[in-house]
Amino acid sequence: MAKAKVFVFAPADPTGESDRILESAGCELKQGKANWDTPQGDSEMEMARLSEGTDALVGTSIRSTPITQKIMQSSKNLRIVAKYTIGVDDVDVDAATELGILVTHSPTESNWGGVAEGAITNMLALAKKLRERDRYLKENPTKWRNLDYQGLYFGSRASDGYPGITLGIIGLGRIGGRIAKLMRPWEMKIIACDPYVPDSKFAELGVERVDLPTLLKRADIVTLHVVLTKETRHMISARELALMKPTALLINTSRGACVDEKSLIDALAQDKIAGAALDVFENEPLAPDSPLRKMGDKVLISPHMVSSNVGSGLKPGVAWATRSVITALKGEVPDNVYNKEVIPQWQSRFGGKSLL
Repeated sequence: MAKAKVFVFAPADPTGESDRILESAGCELKQGKANWDTPQGDSEMEMARLSEGTDALVGTSIRSTPITQKIMQSSKNLRIVAKYTIGVDDVDVDAATELGILVTHSPTESNWGGVAEGAITNMLALAKKLRERDRYLKENPTKWRNLDYQGLYFGSRASDGYPGITLGIIGLGRIGGRIAKLMRPWEMKIIACDPYVPDSKFAELGVERVDLPTLLKRADIVTLHVVLTKETRHMISARELALMKPTALLINTSRGACVDEKSLIDALAQDKIAGAALDVFENEPLAPDSPLRKMGDKVLISPHMVSSNVGSGLKPGVAWATRSVITALKGEVPDNVYNKEVIPQWQSRFGGKSLL
């Protein structure tokens, strides 16, 4: 029996453990060997060539060369596109479904839990002016306090009637729900917008359901936790930013394209909102001449690594995706299929037909 062919289109396992597991299961890897180097930049034709004859594609995010219909069609026997990440916006999921191909993702708690913690860290850094205080003290050894760097008090206070701030969460899924749970003891007002989550989850988390315009008008901090779809692309643009308070902060740790970056830059430059923390950008890596690099303390930026923590990050996702590939190559359905509607069609094509 010929070995199953797996193309690791965007490697993310420096230990090589995933490769060893796949090879020991009977797979031939197309990655990191002569003539199988992953292309960089927009190279759909080269990716299609590398995918020819493969049974599985696996890897992390590859926005420079997304997994398109043409790439998937280059192999008539392709069973699965497995992502190490939660997001699948760099895979044409509709095309995969039409072609009868499984798309799996890896919503590991180490990933989404790390995003939740990172988003809260960004909120605190901005609202408490941690960077400003640190820099002021280091740069002014003969001075002490600067009252320009007073922070924002989050929770309500019974002692003087201070109502606390309002936190607005866009997307109350795994990440948004974890943030609501972690911030609830702070005794602030938490509101959220998510048309796909039932009222019971809002009640369980003690969160008020509102629509998006209401959330933007009321929230002192707005944090995004949505997947990138046609519906959510540029869901925060000039119109939405205009609804926010001039003192409000925007946190985006979801996907860069959920925010119209040009409109955000304009809003910050014109003091329409007070600040933003961004872990994701419309184009990554962030361009050297991006205005976001020059906006000082108005913007807190990081290189799309909010979920990168010791012992977590992509590591559990690599293991999950590797397991999914082996399961699919055995003719079985993995437990983390993103496009579940394709399962009946897939089972009729590949069910019970093992390549291992």
